[in-house]
Amino acid sequence: MQTRRLGKSNLEVSALGLGCMGMSFSYGPPKDKQEMISLLHGAVDRGVTFFDTAEVYGPFTNEELVGEALDPYRGKVVIATKFGFDVSGGERRPGAAGVNSKPENIKRAVEGSLKRLRVESIDLLYQHRVDPNVPIEDVAGTVKELIRSGKVKHFGMSEAAAKTIRRAHAVQPVTAVQSEYSLWWRKPEEEVVPTLEELGIGFVPYSPLGKGFLTGKIDENTKFESTDFRNTVPRFSAENRKVNQAMVDVLEQIATKKKATPAQIALAWLLAQKPWIAPIPGTTKLHRLEENIGALEVKLTPDDLREMGSASSNIKVQGERYPEALQRMTGL
Repeated sequence: MQTRRLGKSNLEVSALGLGCMGMSFSYGPPKDKQEMISLLHGAVDRGVTFFDTAEVYGPFTNEELVGEALDPYRGKVVIATKFGFDVSGGERRPGAAGVNSKPENIKRAVEGSLKRLRVESIDLLYQHRVDPNVPIEDVAGTVKELIRSGKVKHFGMSEAAAKTIRRAHAVQPVTAVQSEYSLWWRKPEEEVVPTLEELGIGFVPYSPLGKGFLTGKIDENTKFESTDFRNTVPRFSAENRKVNQAMVDVLEQIATKKKATPAQIALAWLLAQKPWIAPIPGTTKLHRLEENIGALEVKLTPDDLREMGSASSNIKVQGERYPEALQRMTGL
């Protein structure tokens, strides 16, 4: 497994991480716990050292799963988690919990995460979503205190705007920013990616496979489980899926030429953008994990990258990437 350093920090992770949310939350019912523990062990066995979870996934159950599964590998893996939602009501629906980055809530979240993850210090702590009611300087200052006390090692942000990242970074250096980024969501290239390059911050794209769409395994006729949040995502309406198939067609053309899969091409494209990008595709299946890792062997030429970039720029993806309540929480 190749490794990558997140920006100018000393945090080194596997070039591909593993997003763990879907094991417990959002993509249908929670999966079998023992099967997911086996999958997490299988990921470590295959060289994955970077695992992503959050307090709100469940809430709490995903951190508990990741903590139990990775306990035998303490010190050998990097676990990232997140604060920033008000989970006091125990809401399970994505977007049902409001944002809350008050200093006391950050400290409460960290104490809970430390216990559930079974660690003495959180490797990478993200603010899950920017809280417009709490100055980002107060958030960064609180995390700075937690780093000084040894409870947190690195500070991260998720779905933050470039100007907000700058303000936070001036108080406490930001190690990594996590945002959605893929061939069908390239907005981070406009302001966020150049800002991260300037400041020496790593980038961790989530949903690098477009919430599964870029694998080519989803079409206009696909039916999702009733508890799958994609049922509420405008981009995943049957009508929009039919139009958005054009993006998958581009990937399939390159995949055929490279003897790879569309998912591998989508991930290889991301990996080729910057050496400090470490995507975190999620999966609940071992064969998909192995397929994703195979993206590291795919070599895209400059011509391939130009072709893909040009083709994706000419395709107008239909539908917002989140329902309205969640959309309002992004890019603040």
